[in-house]
Amino acid sequence: MFFIQVQQHGDNFSYIIADDTAREAAVVDSSFNAGEITLILKAEKFKLKYILNTHSHSDHTAGNAELRSMFNAKTVAHKLSRINADIKVDDGDIISIGSIPVKVIHTPGHTPDSICLLIDNQKLLTGDTLFVGECGRTDLAGGNSKSMYNSLFHKILKLNDDVEVYPGHDYGSKPSSTIGEERRLNYTLEPRSLAEFIEFMSQP
Repeated sequence: MFFIQVQQHGDNFSYIIADDTAREAAVVDSSFNAGEITLILKAEKFKLKYILNTHSHSDHTAGNAELRSMFNAKTVAHKLSRINADIKVDDGDIISIGSIPVKVIHTPGHTPDSICLLIDNQKLLTGDTLFVGECGRTDLAGGNSKSMYNSLFHKILKLNDDVEVYPGHDYGSKPSSTIGEERRLNYTLEPRSLAEFIEFMSQP
């Protein structure tokens, strides 16, 4: 598997996943990194099949149109997304990049359409749901602390500790982590009841 984290502008991470044998690739959260992504795809001679969006905020989708036009790739987003995606997905769907399975995990909370992407049961791309040492905001339009609680505690923390975590922003002490590290060190994931979590998320 070819996997690279791209950060050309600001604190937004984009990701390229590819099957080395099939030379087929997908980009996750194009953001403002379309120029650097294009250089990598062309240098590696990958065919870009999909542009996957973890949610519809513009700082994650900014490069979609450019990459779609240049590579004739299909945009993918959750079925609740407000972006005009070519393919709409739902919880549990599997997208294939060559022989690499990508499982869609619907994780609302930051936005109703937020998804995490589990790559070959090894790497979890979390968008703005989970950061290194933090979780996503729920006080923006469409945010919901109850949904975030369910996404974090009933979905993400059910994964194995050795699954690698790759967030949508460079907000933490390092660019990536693991489920086990976040379970131990991330203060937003400390055991709380739903009511306690909602109160916690409402604090300034």
